[in-house]
Amino acid sequence: MDQKLAATAERLGLPFERMPRHIAIIMDGNGRWAKRRGLPRYEGHAQGAETAEMISLRCVDLGLGSVTLYVFSMENWKRPQAEIDALMHLYSRYLVSIRPRLMENNVRFAHLGRMEGLPSSVSEALRGTTELTAQNSGMVLAMALNYGGRAEIVDATRAIARKCADGKLRVEDIDERCVSDHLYTKGLADPDLLIRTANELRVSNYLLWQISYSEFYVTDTLWPDFTEAVLERAIAAYAQRDRRFGAIDPAATPPT
Repeated sequence: MDQKLAATAERLGLPFERMPRHIAIIMDGNGRWAKRRGLPRYEGHAQGAETAEMISLRCVDLGLGSVTLYVFSMENWKRPQAEIDALMHLYSRYLVSIRPRLMENNVRFAHLGRMEGLPSSVSEALRGTTELTAQNSGMVLAMALNYGGRAEIVDATRAIARKCADGKLRVEDIDERCVSDHLYTKGLADPDLLIRTANELRVSNYLLWQISYSEFYVTDTLWPDFTEAVLERAIAAYAQRDRRFGAIDPAATPPT
């Protein structure tokens, strides 16, 4: 993957050391895309699914290590039941249809979120795709489906508390690494870059722990219209930023 990423950096004229390894995306605007075309919202979600597959596979070509897509939040259960039913049908089909491309591209699939509450068709498709790709060693494609950042932290806290109650973990051993190891994203590096489409300026309960030091990039492009060119603009913007993680750039410090 590093060779691909190095080639991408060279093609884009960017420093390799400033390239993102993990990109998280909040895919917004499917409904607006459909409304502007006089189509039902489902058509926007269907087109959004095609865009998600295209962008995910393009990220493989770019040499990224991980891509995380915000597919369905726990708050999305508040939507009209007809739309929810259509989305769940779309997810169950998509999670099966994408399997050949994942295997061909050595992509490992991961699910972030709660299985409880999902229709059996969706939960079975999630498990099947996860198990099928478990031994793949290339890019990780993580889908946050029935996901909430606060719920993730609650679930991690409960798991840690149970281990403490069972004597498997000492309270003094609880640190940031311990918490990270009990999140849905265990084993994944934190996102370097968070992209949000449709010009929305909020994180919407997404990866609240993991994006503490992520760089944000917002585009007014609706998700179904998101292209490789928009993705590369986001990467270029990221590569030009000075990431100090709370420290001071020595080059910017005046001599004493």
